[in-house]
Amino acid sequence: MTLPGFPDAAPLAGLGGGVLIGLAAALMLLGAGRIAGVSGIAARATGLSDGGMSKSSAWMFLLGLPLGALVVALALAQGGLPASFAGPVPLVIAGVLVGIGTRLGSGCTSGHGVCGVSRLSQRSLVATVTFMAAGIATVAVMNALGLEVLQ
Repeated sequence: MTLPGFPDAAPLAGLGGGVLIGLAAALMLLGAGRIAGVSGIAARATGLSDGGMSKSSAWMFLLGLPLGALVVALALAQGGLPASFAGPVPLVIAGVLVGIGTRLGSGCTSGHGVCGVSRLSQRSLVATVTFMAAGIATVAVMNALGLEVLQ
């Protein structure tokens, strides 16, 4: 399925991904009694935070994120659909900027955007609107400058 004017859009894949993210967040909340905020889990794994899950559980969660992406990339390649990811330099720069933003915003997109919004947290609603606006502005500026993200 394609959308007019958006030939690379994959709304069904996006819907499927959103359902899986929501399901994972619900399972984490119901099973572990914990919000699936990746920045908080990363802080626990690295020793920046003492609360929440055990350090070993936090590391297992974090290791599962890139391993899950690898499984998806391999599965897509088997089906003849190569996955494309940004190169290492943009990924490192993006990671540092996201890390700074999560400390400034007291949480990340998974904690605020998925879990906080679903609980109607005012702080999370404001944070989500802020990072969505910043993301839209960043893409607009990069498009205006002719910069390609996946290079």
